[in-house]
Amino acid sequence: MDFSEFTLKKVSKGDILQREGDETLRSYFVKKGLLRSYVIDAKGKEHIFLLAPEGWIIGDVYAINHSKETNLFIDALEASEVLVIDETIDAFSNQEIKAGVEKLLKRIGVLQNRILMQMSSSALERYEHFLEMYPGLTQRVPQRMIASYLGITPQALSRIRSNSAKKLE
Repeated sequence: MDFSEFTLKKVSKGDILQREGDETLRSYFVKKGLLRSYVIDAKGKEHIFLLAPEGWIIGDVYAINHSKETNLFIDALEASEVLVIDETIDAFSNQEIKAGVEKLLKRIGVLQNRILMQMSSSALERYEHFLEMYPGLTQRVPQRMIASYLGITPQALSRIRSNSAKKLE
């Protein structure tokens, strides 16, 4: 996909690109670095929805497609370079739209699978799937965030990692 017409934005670790309630919505193509999207529940607990390393697109597809305010925060877990994709797709040629839709459908499939894993898999199975899906991210993302992404406590993740290490010995 040719992103030459999009704006390159450099963001620092911790920068928030989108907040819950924002009406002007954009998606971001991660050229370098790592972004995440998440919600904060009524008790103030973060729930990570998606991690987006290099080559991924992140945004609130539902809010963009339904012209609604977003429920998602998007922030940088590392210093990152992103291409800002405005909500309009008028600038794309047909081939670019096709490539973009294919990428988007792939990400939707990832999300669908993640939701199904949350509903029907054990914490160990979810962690093993995380390792397959995001090779190398355990060195880049704090364990508490991985635990949040998996829907478990940091203590439970520590036990899973410890038991997995013992099995490999």
